[in-house]
Amino acid sequence: MANQFLEIPDLFWGLFRSGNRMIYIEALLRINEEYQYSNYYLSREICIQTLTDYFAKQKVTLEQEETEDDFDLLEPLSTRILNWLLRTGWLKKVEDYGSMTVNIVIPDYAAVFVDAFAHLAGEDEDETQVYIQNVYGILFAFKNDPRSNISLLKTALINTRRLNKTLQDMLHNMDKFFGSLLEQKNYGDLLQEHLEGYVQEIVRKKYHILKTSDNFYLYKTDIRKWIAQMRENLPWLEEVCRRNRQLRGADIQAEALMEQLDLIERGFEDIEHRIMNMDREHTRYVRATVTRMNYLLNREDNMKGLVIRLLNHLSELEDPAAQEQELGRIGERMNLSQMMVISEKSLYKKRHVKQDFVESLEPEEEPGELSGDEVLRLNRVRSRYSRKQIESFILDRMKDGKLEVTADTVSSEEDFERLVLAYDSAARKDSPYRVRQQEAKMVDNGRYCYPRLVFEKRE
Repeated sequence: MANQFLEIPDLFWGLFRSGNRMIYIEALLRINEEYQYSNYYLSREICIQTLTDYFAKQKVTLEQEETEDDFDLLEPLSTRILNWLLRTGWLKKVEDYGSMTVNIVIPDYAAVFVDAFAHLAGEDEDETQVYIQNVYGILFAFKNDPRSNISLLKTALINTRRLNKTLQDMLHNMDKFFGSLLEQKNYGDLLQEHLEGYVQEIVRKKYHILKTSDNFYLYKTDIRKWIAQMRENLPWLEEVCRRNRQLRGADIQAEALMEQLDLIERGFEDIEHRIMNMDREHTRYVRATVTRMNYLLNREDNMKGLVIRLLNHLSELEDPAAQEQELGRIGERMNLSQMMVISEKSLYKKRHVKQDFVESLEPEEEPGELSGDEVLRLNRVRSRYSRKQIESFILDRMKDGKLEVTADTVSSEEDFERLVLAYDSAARKDSPYRVRQQEAKMVDNGRYCYPRLVFEKRE
């Protein structure tokens, strides 16, 4: 590539600075079209005739270039264009001494730019269709052709990456259609932009090939199936490596082939992810278009549409004094103090005071006597007693593996707390005892009241 850069003459870049660049680009596209039709050989006469026929249908004014003199200005339009393209290196003369003729050809470096011009003009075949078909055909040949080698896989990987890049470009360029929505001031222009812009350029030319019957998914199913079959067939991969060593003298391992297959499969996963993103952007655009159309149709009758027009009118005035004056003039005709003028519902809704805040304003109640559960939670937090202390409170009082709680069992606040904790620990699976309650009788020793419990030692 560096050598081709050295071949480019300095005047070549003048096309991009010239005021006639669009005329020169159109001329190059027409010459390139005739160039391919004539088997890549054109005479000077054919070039001039081609340009004359094309520009005869248009009204073209060619500005004088810095490299042109007064004699060049006397030449016909087509001759001036051809001479300038030859002088700057976009076209080149090749003499054929055998037939004693001079042919005009497109140099290699110029052909790259001409292809880019054709791509920007939308004249080439859609790349997404070409790339997926290329990958399909290459992998089919690699799988079935006995002369297959790793270079086919590398070519398939290149086409997969190009397809990914093309889809990503399509996705990134969809934002310009969102911007054009807001530029349309009436319903007719918006509908025309949608049908001739988005539908024609995106849906019919690009997006449809991802959704029609002859689409990406039709090829993807077979491609992923072949990749899985080839990757799992290790003897076949070894045979491909052996053929490569015999025919090409290259030492290729099966791991290298599997790595290429993995990269192609990963590329197809990326393609599916990008198509999913395009689906989402397509849905967003259609929804935004419908919303914009509805606004343009109803803005004269819809209260919100009128308010938006009013706000846009005020925002166009950059001078604060002019804005205040215009706002005062509008206020003389409209009652802007009422919230109902904008919509059926008020702009301001009275907020309810949070319940927690209301409760915090109420007078605090004096804390009552703690219940057994509250005592239990209190002891859990403070960890006043160890598990051994709680269990020994019951086990030390058992007789024949049984303890019946009576009025004498609890004689202090510590005994009461440990009794409550022992009752809670009896529910654990690893507790050394279990508990049951005798009917609904309660024990009241004058200071504490608690159920008549029976603790039994587990076997």
